[in-house]
Amino acid sequence: MNEQAGRVSRPFRFGVVAPVGDDLAAWRDGARRVADLGYSTLLLPDVPTWQPAMGPTLATAAAVADLRVGSWVYAAALREPWSTAWEAHSLSVLTEGRFEMGLGAGRPGIEVELGLPAVSPAERRTRMRETVAALRSFDGPELHTPVVMAVSGPKSRALALEVADAVTFVLPADDDRAETTKVVRDFAGRGDLELAQHVAAIGDRTAPFMAAPGLDTAALRAADSLVILPSDPSAAAEEIQRRREEIGFSYFVIGADFADTLAPAVAKLAGQ
Repeated sequence: MNEQAGRVSRPFRFGVVAPVGDDLAAWRDGARRVADLGYSTLLLPDVPTWQPAMGPTLATAAAVADLRVGSWVYAAALREPWSTAWEAHSLSVLTEGRFEMGLGAGRPGIEVELGLPAVSPAERRTRMRETVAALRSFDGPELHTPVVMAVSGPKSRALALEVADAVTFVLPADDDRAETTKVVRDFAGRGDLELAQHVAAIGDRTAPFMAAPGLDTAALRAADSLVILPSDPSAAAEEIQRRREEIGFSYFVIGADFADTLAPAVAKLAGQ
């Protein structure tokens, strides 16, 4: 690992969010291809009733491809801590330590859309804390399931500093580079967690489950937003290196639609 701006920088790794579509065989082949291209982790969004349940799907992915698997991310608004922690622990056992638990509050209103009672922001954070506590209890001293926490405001960032291993920042897509850099640096100066970047767009395209509907890629570029990367692999690799050097990001997560596009950059940077 290298020393950058007073902080130990971590090796690059890359994850792919790959929802299950209508063609299960094609999804399995896609999981194998993601591994062959050098990505470290295959991830699933938490979208109940839209695709098969998270636990068995991730176990299937780990069985068919030699890579890590994870949730991107479990939504606390939809999930009770004990059962979520037990599922996460079970996946760590079944994958022999290749599972990482992504955990966040959940999109505002998502629980109401699914017919569940509304959950306040404070209760969502309480569930997140209790989920990690239960997971640590289930894991015991012999196992440590990594927790990647999605954070937005100061209270969720403070929670991540206490209980997470890595963090991804849920910030307005049109925040410019300076705004995002300030938030991340202020956070990173208080801990040594792995910093993950959720990439919603590459070039002129967005990927399913990675971006809000109608996200304007031209506006993102105009704002110098960090949720977009160039479609040219060499330019993307340079930008990814810049973000680690200047901000500290080392884990980059993209949509499955872009796995081939970014593959040359992944081949160059993964593990470096």
